Parts: sequence; C-alpha cells; structure tokens
Amino acid sequence: MKNTLLRPLCLPWLLAPAVAVAEVPAVAVDIPPVHSLVDRIMGELGSPDLVIQPGASPHGYSMRPSEAEALARAEVAFWVSDDLTPWLARAQDSLADEARKVELMQTPGTRRLAYRQGATFEAHDHGHDDHSHDGHGHDEHGHDDHGHDDHGHDPAHEGGDPHGWLDPVNAQAWLEVIAASLADLDPGNADTYRRNAAEGQAELTALVEELEARLADAHEARFIVFHDAYQYFENRFDVPAAGAISLGDASEPSPARVREIQDRVAELGVQCVFREPQYNPALVESVFEGTGVETSLVIDPLGVDLPLGAELYPQLLRRLADGVARCAANEASPRGHGHDHDDEGRIDGGGASS
Repeated sequence: MKNTLLRPLCLPWLLAPAVAVAEVPAVAVDIPPVHSLVDRIMGELGSPDLVIQPGASPHGYSMRPSEAEALARAEVAFWVSDDLTPWLARAQDSLADEARKVELMQTPGTRRLAYRQGATFEAHDHGHDDHSHDGHGHDEHGHDDHGHDDHGHDPAHEGGDPHGWLDPVNAQAWLEVIAASLADLDPGNADTYRRNAAEGQAELTALVEELEARLADAHEARFIVFHDAYQYFENRFDVPAAGAISLGDASEPSPARVREIQDRVAELGVQCVFREPQYNPALVESVFEGTGVETSLVIDPLGVDLPLGAELYPQLLRRLADGVARCAANEASPRGHGHDHDDEGRIDGGGASS
C-alpha cells in the first residue's frame, strides 16, 4: 500500500526535464592580489586558478606542469601586465584560441604611471601618469630624464610601472572589467558577478577612507623600499618613498645605485627601510649598516603570506598602510621590543597573516 502511494508522487519528478545549470568558466590569474579581486567577483560560484604561487617573484618564474595545465584549460585569463610578467605573455600561447585574455593594466579606467628613475626619487624630475581618471592622485614623484646607463649605473628603467594593483581605485575599475568578462562568458550568473563587483567597489571606497585616516599623520614619513614597486600606493595616499634599493623589476642594484642611497641617507632624513620577505635581508643590512636607519620592518606588494581569497587584497593594503604609519610614528623597532611584529619583523596586518 505504501509503495503504491509513493509511486505516483515520485514519477513526475523522475520524468521532469533536467534544470540547466550555468557553467562557471575556468579562470586563470597571475598573482595573489588579482586572484583576490577575481575571487571577490566569483564568490561562491568558484575560484580562479593561480599561476604564480605565493612567495614567488612574478618578474621571473617557471611554471610547474599543474600551473601550465590550469592556464591551458582557462576560458579567461586575467593578468596585470606583460611588463610585470613578460614570460607569461609567451606562455599564453598555450591558451585556447577562443579563450579571453585580459591585461588589466590596459583596461579602461586604469591609472598608469611611468617608472621612476634613480635610487632617490626626490632628487629627480617630477613625473606623470599616463591615464588619470580621478582627481585624487598624487603623482609628484615620478620619472626623470637622468639615465644611469654607464660607469656601473643602473640602466634607465623605461616603460610603464606595472604595479598598478596597489592603487585601490585601479582595483575598483578592474572589478568592473572582471565582472563584465565573466558575465559575457557565463550569462546565467551575470547578475551575481555584477552584484559582487558593485559590492566590492563599495568596500574599496570604504577601504580608501580607512587608509587615508590611518595615514593622516604619515605624509612626512621618510622611508626607502626594497624595490620600486609601491608608487601607486604612495601616490594614492600621498606618502612618497625617499628611494628604492632595487629597480622595479627587483634586479640587483648597481654599486652606483647603492652609493647614491648611502650618500643621501642623512640628507633625506630616512627613518626606515622596508625589507621584502622574498629577498635576502643581507642586502638591506649591508646597504644601511652603520646609518642608524631602522631595517627590521617587512612589507611586500603581493601579500605572500596572506591566505588566498577575497580578503587578501584589502589586508595587503592595510599592511602597507600600517608599515608606513608606524615608520612615521617612529614605532619601528628591532625584533623583540614590544611592537606587533612577527619573528621576521613583519608588520601584523590586523591578524590576517598566515
């Protein structure tokens, strides 16, 4: 009796046509900050495949087979710039012919800055940005016309600075581009992508306000960075670095570049130099030995030790702001002196470090 009653109830369900399920596209990205932005757009629908693993430098990288496979099967690939990863531009030949390729630094609404020249930017001509679509940029500290290409100097670093993700206003523009690309490939989830983009943009607006407040007293901070990767952040929040040990591609500095920094440390009033976790701290120690400049603080432009996901990007920017603010307040101290540094001197970015 029970089976007889159940049969007519089940039969219509068994005969009903299958409901079409939207196919979320396979996505490949280059670096963790871009992974974070794409993850914010995809939300619960999926996650992108990361080609360059955390802790690796994007300036030179050899893909593992699994990463090459992820790139080959991608229906869309988002990457920052061929200038950041020229090797990846060549590797994209493995993408399917119909795959969409999105170079974010070339998309509408992106602010692009020229590379700065010289080890101490303050001493050189003021620069400019190629495309500024807002009125909040501070681009006083840009490129000069002094090439350093002889007698042991660094060659002039030509072209655009590709580290554009460190300007959250660029990231807002990229969220829209990412959402539009995914919506075209996956119309069934288009509303979700667009809604996530709008929410993400609002979150970044709030983040800019938060970081402006954090850096309100840091505009006179005098610091040197390990490599020239941070000018988008510096310009957005008006916290210009006094110089960089290495060029924007993190190549080894020339003896002349090192001497320029050493000769001008006192004149520039440098308080801090920021190391990066991917690179040997011995170089920083040797350049600043005997100068009295604080060398224990660690920042990086990629969030190498932050968990992958949508929260990586805002936590990365919070870490940068925290480092600059602490330097300005003379809160930087050697390890073990009571400040919120980890065992490598890294700034605690609000508890998000892994």
